[in-house]
Amino acid sequence: MVSLPDNVRVLLDGPNIAHLATVLPTGAPHSVPVWVGLEDQKIAFLTSPSSRKARNLAGDPRVAISVTDREHPHSMAQVLGRVSERIEDDRAWAIIDRISYKYIGRPYPLRTDRVVYLVEPEHAWGVAF
Repeated sequence: MVSLPDNVRVLLDGPNIAHLATVLPTGAPHSVPVWVGLEDQKIAFLTSPSSRKARNLAGDPRVAISVTDREHPHSMAQVLGRVSERIEDDRAWAIIDRISYKYIGRPYPLRTDRVVYLVEPEHAWGVAF
């Protein structure tokens, strides 16, 4: 696991929409927008346990995450890594609510059918303008 550079951490810590790319069973890429947060040096995101991205991750833990600054869209970061943990218990809801507060200022409104994945970064870089 690599340490995230400060300019990457700033983008992941802010209320910026990220795009998560996973690998479909066919080997093709699958990319979707996600909310993200930081849990120490790992990147957290939430999803339904039956979502396409969750099913993709069950077969291949590799991900690419890109994020742009919502106020300065030319400032961006990219992270390559692997999912290292899937969290489904009360700890997941604490992480989900922290992420939700960042984006909408309140706890996550759906209280069922969510899991958290933690990504260990293997390569990360960013550009700030």
